Amino acid sequence: MGTLYPSYLNLLESGELQRRADRAWEMLESCTICPQNCHVNRLAGKRAVCRSATEIIVGSWNVHRREEPPISGTRGAGTIFFGHCQARCTYCQNYWLSQDGKGQQVTPARLAQMMLFLQKRRVHNLDFVTPTHYVPQILTALVIAAAQGLRLPIVYNCAGYENMETLALLDGVVDIYLPDAKYADDKQALRTSKMPHYVESNRQTLREMYRQVGPLTLDADGIGVRGLLIRHLVMPNDISGTPEVLRWIADELGPDTPVSVMDQYFPAWKAHNDPLLNRRLNWHEYRAAVDAMEAAGLTDGFLQEDLMELDHSDAV
Repeated sequence: MGTLYPSYLNLLESGELQRRADRAWEMLESCTICPQNCHVNRLAGKRAVCRSATEIIVGSWNVHRREEPPISGTRGAGTIFFGHCQARCTYCQNYWLSQDGKGQQVTPARLAQMMLFLQKRRVHNLDFVTPTHYVPQILTALVIAAAQGLRLPIVYNCAGYENMETLALLDGVVDIYLPDAKYADDKQALRTSKMPHYVESNRQTLREMYRQVGPLTLDADGIGVRGLLIRHLVMPNDISGTPEVLRWIADELGPDTPVSVMDQYFPAWKAHNDPLLNRRLNWHEYRAAVDAMEAAGLTDGFLQEDLMELDHSDAV
């Protein structure tokens, strides 16, 4: 038989998808799923830095229309928000889910049912949000769902903090990578997100994702089919190191790599107590980020207009 689409169908047919799921489960015995490298035996019920063992926590699953246009399109993305996270971002806007793990506990079989239900809603894709620590469970669910008729492309919506062995298991499974490039400075990454060696890990992650899928490609209707789309959240006082992040992307991955430069920061969760993060982004800071994007020579991407539409007197 010829090449199937989405590409994970080829792996299902050959049995490789099941083998990858099995290998991912083996990694949980001394967990190295993400760069935290806890070496915790999650199979024995012990909880890693992400506070996960083997059970899957799902916060919500529904049609989502507020991702970037190539992801949401006209019919929405089939978004599944997973509980817990390998990061500890002090400003997380979904802290009730990512940090507290509030949500429903589901099996891989139930997760497969969710995927198939979203397909019936005619979404453009399956958008897995914060999926890294659940890669074994997701691969298992995908084996079940694909065998029952799942044909949606997979969006892997993550913090951009991945181990190469995990990404190797996702090669040919994920159609669109949607990672963050959060920081240009390891000290800030550790201070505000508790992610050691973030910059090195993030850049290695982005290179590998680009190698697997290339820059984002669209179909005739402007819907993402395959590729890499990077997100960068602009933060107050340039905690994120925006100019350096954007310059690295342009220099290392190419100026045609699309970047979504986001203005939606606000002080959630513990950020109220951080003197560098306890306010919203202002007009000047986002304008500087837009200028940095232009200076880096990035030619494709997405800007958010909320702050751009403010005049100087309205700036925070």
